[in-house]
Amino acid sequence: MNNISITDILELPVQERIRLVELIWDSVAAVPEALEVSPELKAELELRMIEFEKNPEAGYSWDQVKSRLKDGSWRTT
Repeated sequence: MNNISITDILELPVQERIRLVELIWDSVAAVPEALEVSPELKAELELRMIEFEKNPEAGYSWDQVKSRLKDGSWRTT
């Protein structure tokens, strides 16, 4: 394995640093079972799933979310 310092990484051109981040992210995403989920987060996700199953029409569609992110209207609610 090559040793590269953080200083060396920060001196890379932006596009190369972005590519490095992509490679690191892909390597993490390849083994999702290696990521531990805290009991608190698991409980919160279970509660949210229960709420969703009670009323799946509540909330916003993905298109609505994208639109609000693009136009900045999420900041006003």
